[in-house]
Amino acid sequence: MKRLILISLVTLMGALTMLTGCKGTEVSANPFFETWDTPYGVPPFDRIKTEHYMPAYEAAMKEHLAEIEAIVSNSEAPTFENVMLAYDRAGLKLEEVNLVFSMLVSCVTNDEMQKIQAEVMPRLTAHNDEILMNEALFTKIKAVYDQCAALNLDPERARLLDKTYTEFVRAGALLDAAGKEQLRKINGELTSLGVTFGQHVLAENNAFELVIDESQTAGLPEGVRAAAKEKAEAKQLTDKYIITLDAPSRIAFLTYAQDRGLREQVFKGYIERGNRNDANDNKQLVLDIARLRSQKAKLLGHKDWGSYVVSNEMAKTTAAVYDLLDEIWTPALEGAKAEVAEMQPLLNADVPGATFEAWDWWFYADKVRKQKYALDEEALKPYFSLDNTVRGIFELSNRLFGLTFRPVNIPVYHKDCSAYEVLDADNSLIGIIYFDFFPRASKNNGAWCGNYRIQRYDNGERVAPIVSIVCNFTPPTGDKPALFTLEEVETLFHEFGHALHFLLSDVKYRGLTWTEGDFIELPSQVMENWAVSPEMLRLYATHYQTGKVIPDHLVKAIQNSAKFNQGFITTELVAAALIDQDIHSITDFEPFDVNVFERDALNTRRGLIPQIVSRYRYPYFLHIFDGEYSAGYYFYIWAEVLDKDAFRAFKSTGDIFNREVARKFRKEILERGGSADGMTMYRKFRGMDPDKSAMLIGRGLMEEPITLPVGVADVSLGE
Repeated sequence: MKRLILISLVTLMGALTMLTGCKGTEVSANPFFETWDTPYGVPPFDRIKTEHYMPAYEAAMKEHLAEIEAIVSNSEAPTFENVMLAYDRAGLKLEEVNLVFSMLVSCVTNDEMQKIQAEVMPRLTAHNDEILMNEALFTKIKAVYDQCAALNLDPERARLLDKTYTEFVRAGALLDAAGKEQLRKINGELTSLGVTFGQHVLAENNAFELVIDESQTAGLPEGVRAAAKEKAEAKQLTDKYIITLDAPSRIAFLTYAQDRGLREQVFKGYIERGNRNDANDNKQLVLDIARLRSQKAKLLGHKDWGSYVVSNEMAKTTAAVYDLLDEIWTPALEGAKAEVAEMQPLLNADVPGATFEAWDWWFYADKVRKQKYALDEEALKPYFSLDNTVRGIFELSNRLFGLTFRPVNIPVYHKDCSAYEVLDADNSLIGIIYFDFFPRASKNNGAWCGNYRIQRYDNGERVAPIVSIVCNFTPPTGDKPALFTLEEVETLFHEFGHALHFLLSDVKYRGLTWTEGDFIELPSQVMENWAVSPEMLRLYATHYQTGKVIPDHLVKAIQNSAKFNQGFITTELVAAALIDQDIHSITDFEPFDVNVFERDALNTRRGLIPQIVSRYRYPYFLHIFDGEYSAGYYFYIWAEVLDKDAFRAFKSTGDIFNREVARKFRKEILERGGSADGMTMYRKFRGMDPDKSAMLIGRGLMEEPITLPVGVADVSLGE
């Protein structure tokens, strides 16, 4: 999931009344200056124009500062109500504008949107700094914080006070004037560099095209060929086929194309993005970002950026992160080596004397999967149409939480989008969800879930969230619907888990919306466990033409192959988490060669085999250089300990749809946002600490569960 930059500051009290900096645009013409009378108050996408954003940002920031000034200038003694609650309510219009823009610039961008992004993001950073380093405001917050014990606050208010105080301290509120000025400069530079990094990666994705003819499509399934032909025809290329770096095109080509040389071109086209010494090269940006983060961490009293980030997460220390990654690395790498040894003879049967290379992996892994497990992805895809998969997710949500999804006719930002209202068991509105499934040039790669409106309370009434899932899945071709791979199915379940977390949120204070990063992946990853469970498959995996339920032999093949290729999958994932931690563990920054640093970290020091490339290399590692996961890519692995243990709670009842366990998961995890720390919430749900064995078994890194006394686990994350 790509977590967007959110305004975690306070919100505007009143509607905007004037337009500043809007040349040639009337107030009434800008939808951001109106109360949206759309169904459910969704953004009026059909009316929002590119020229509306800058005026809206400028006016919203101005009004936000006025709200902060009202708190600061209040002559009454600081109280929880006139400081903390006022702060928590301020900045709502700015949040609204930023949520809409940040989502759309990721999925329907253009040159003008990118120009606005490059201009407004540093200004937004400066705006946030102006508030978070406001001495008078922090003095009032600290005055309330210092009397916390005497205030008799309930747990949620105490948590809000503590989180807010900590946010200010981590943002530099305790620095002297010179330190604050230095931090402002660093933050501005980091924001600009991140925006440029992301725009370079998008440009690289769009720049690569492999144009081939009929003879070079050998091995490609009909659907892959049809999609490649449609891309070529859209560019007026006759009797040609275009392969792109979009996941459905790239992965299918690497899996099925018989031409080894062409597979190499596609693979290298992907892993060399941002690394070609041209206008989109990101290596210097990587160095600049790493240097500035190192400086920022030291300025704020931490030895390195990793320590700064992780100290505010469940893990608490980078040592705990490395301990988990190192424990997984060795068995995963050994598994990967065994997988190469199994595939090498297959390569040599095709190309005598050839050495197995990274671009061979998908092709020969598919051959082994078919031989050992009689599992053919192409034979599975007819059972995983888009409609079936979405229907299955809706059915699962109903069985677990009593939710109902009904299509609604509301404004959308692209013709490929669909929208649903989400109703609770009592038919009350939970929220709105948009789906945007297919690749396009204006959309970033990957899959993510974000918000157009975050759940909150206004005058005691819950305001329903507006959530969106954005993906880059296999599109329909000809008269065939979109048919998904297993990986795409699991990805959709994953992002839907994030959506449920946002939709079911029920927190009183906006400052308690978010929890720790290494906890926030729990609700998403736990959903993946249902995706291919036999009981679940029989509910939704039906043939798109015949309507027949997926046959038992395919269900069995899916289960038998669950641990197949896990050496590769786990190694490339952990490799990315390790290089993230390594570059953010630099204490005394000196310029270095980015490629050499990466190679030394993985191949030289940790023995990564040349047949595997890290899931993300530095020059296109968006999660950590243009996202919210710097020094935090380990989140996925850390949360996997939680998600596998949480799913075990369902399985142990003999019913993976157990409503009572689901009710507890909703109450203690999904509804609570950041109203308690992650471990506290998890223990309330599970009644014990998470047991790491479920994750290790699931990845094939451990044969038998660890036997422990009742109520005792072998790992205490974050303790």
